[in-house]
This record gives sequence, C-alpha cells and structure tokens, in this order.
Amino acid sequence: MIAREVDFPPVWLAGFAAIGALAGRIYPLSYPHLPVLGAAMVGFALALMAAAAAQMLWARTTILPRQIPARLVTGGVFRFSRNPIYLADALLLVGLYFFWQALIALPLVALFMHLIYRRFIRGEEAAMLHAFGAEFEDYRRRTRRWL
Repeated sequence: MIAREVDFPPVWLAGFAAIGALAGRIYPLSYPHLPVLGAAMVGFALALMAAAAAQMLWARTTILPRQIPARLVTGGVFRFSRNPIYLADALLLVGLYFFWQALIALPLVALFMHLIYRRFIRGEEAAMLHAFGAEFEDYRRRTRRWL
C-alpha cells in the first residue's frame, strides 16, 4: 500500500518521468525536431498548469487532491477540460518523452492517465457531485474530463 503522504499526482508524474528518462537513455529514437517540439509541449503544459492553479487560487478553492473544494471553477481553462492540471501533467510527460527522444515510453502516458483517473479523478468527481449536486452534473455534461 502506498502511504497517503506520498500518494500525490506530482509524485506519480515524477516517477513516470524518471522511467521515461531511463527509457530514452537506454533506447533513444532520434528525430530531428523532436526535442524542440518536446520543449514547446513542456512550456505549454506548464502554462496550462499555472493558469488552472491560478484560477483555483483566485476562486479560493483547494488545489490539493482529496480535499473538499470550496467552489466549483468552470470558467477559463476549466471550460475546455474538467481536469486541466491532470491534462497538463499528461502533456508534460509527452513533452519530456519527446525532448528525451524516449518515444518507446509514450505508452506510459496512457497508463499514467488511467492511474490518475483511478486514484484521484474518480474520487474528486464523486466529492464534487456531493458538494455541488446539479451544478456539477451540468458542468460534467457540457465539459469533457480530459479535452
């Protein structure tokens, strides 16, 4: 069992990034512009993450998983994704894998997304439904989970 103190999305992200870095060193697949594309994706992912975090802080609601949110944030980047920070995590992984030329690790992104859904999103959505009821149900109907 994983201790709750370390069971946070950034810890999982770091673990998947480390595996991808190792895979890229062992079996790199070189393509001319892949590192540049990867760096651009990393920059976009970090900007998306910062925008979502700023919106949550501005709304005075928690950014931490497994905590009861004070408000339902549905504007800004949350209009396009119910989970823009988790989406940014997945894009960050893709960008890092591209940058490290670790294309062999790309299937890990799907595994990461599945793990994040099972360990975090499912519970967060249940808590949001409980806290915000019909307002969250309406938001869930009109906004996709990832993109």
